[in-house]
Amino acid sequence: MDIDEAADECAAVIDAIGETVVSDREFLETTLLGLLARGHVLLEDVPGTGKTLTARSMARALGLSFSRIQFTPDLLPGDVTGTHVFNERTREFEFQEGPIFSNVVLADEINRAPPKTQSALLEAMEEHQVTVGGETRELPDPFFVIATQNPVEHEGTFVLPEAQVDRFMVKTSIGYPSFEGEVALLKRRANRHERSPSVERALTADRVEALQGVPETVRVHDDLVDYMLELTRGTRSNHRVAVGVSPRGSQRLFEATRARAVIEGRDYATPDTVKRVAKPVLAHRLVLTADAAVDDVEKESIVDEVLAETPVPTIE
Repeated sequence: MDIDEAADECAAVIDAIGETVVSDREFLETTLLGLLARGHVLLEDVPGTGKTLTARSMARALGLSFSRIQFTPDLLPGDVTGTHVFNERTREFEFQEGPIFSNVVLADEINRAPPKTQSALLEAMEEHQVTVGGETRELPDPFFVIATQNPVEHEGTFVLPEAQVDRFMVKTSIGYPSFEGEVALLKRRANRHERSPSVERALTADRVEALQGVPETVRVHDDLVDYMLELTRGTRSNHRVAVGVSPRGSQRLFEATRARAVIEGRDYATPDTVKRVAKPVLAHRLVLTADAAVDDVEKESIVDEVLAETPVPTIE
């Protein structure tokens, strides 16, 4: 699959999702970016904005299997990964797969589960495998986690540990629709009998795997690599940041930049490509100082500041 074909297929997927999800195209492209770069996405927004619908619609448009895990305080790790069940007929224990064994997994309200259950996703998200009862099992390929959390309600929730947050390639939010968008939403609801809209399939699992290989062909100039590292290292020296972007974050910025170039239909990356993905890839990885947290400093503003202070290379 070449760049032009990959860009067309990305556009087809986004168009298909856009028929059901009322949002701006940038949000849908950022969400697809996570899958294209073999990463995962964290959606943080208030209830009712379409986070669950986005995940379900994306799985359907991509032709992939989908499962939803509703995270609750009493959810156990085995409820996510699966467990061994005794078969009365064979008198043996058999492994029963959990909902994690799907191509697209929606971890709904992930911050409502205790840390022990949240950690069940760590191995799955990083290594695409789970270990249960001392036996390691491979997860389906492709494997893509979309996790959601509510930024407003904090009662009965558990803050995601930094190791968990760092596993997400991008963090974004859908936001409230515009007035015109909400009008379109109501008109769509008036023209159907089902409560939830359906989305047309745009790809198959095989095509998705081929699509994920295309970013590897994108050219990244050495000066642009240096620019990415200057950005990530700049977050570590910012006086309002206690813990800056890790080397894993630098790698994710590189991968997201190449995937963004594919969505834009180019076989090379530019400084503008890096700038478009910088905030969704880097901001959530920052740990602010106590003073900055008390002052309600936004992490995105720090990334903006680092972008403004870092010299942009001239790529020919």
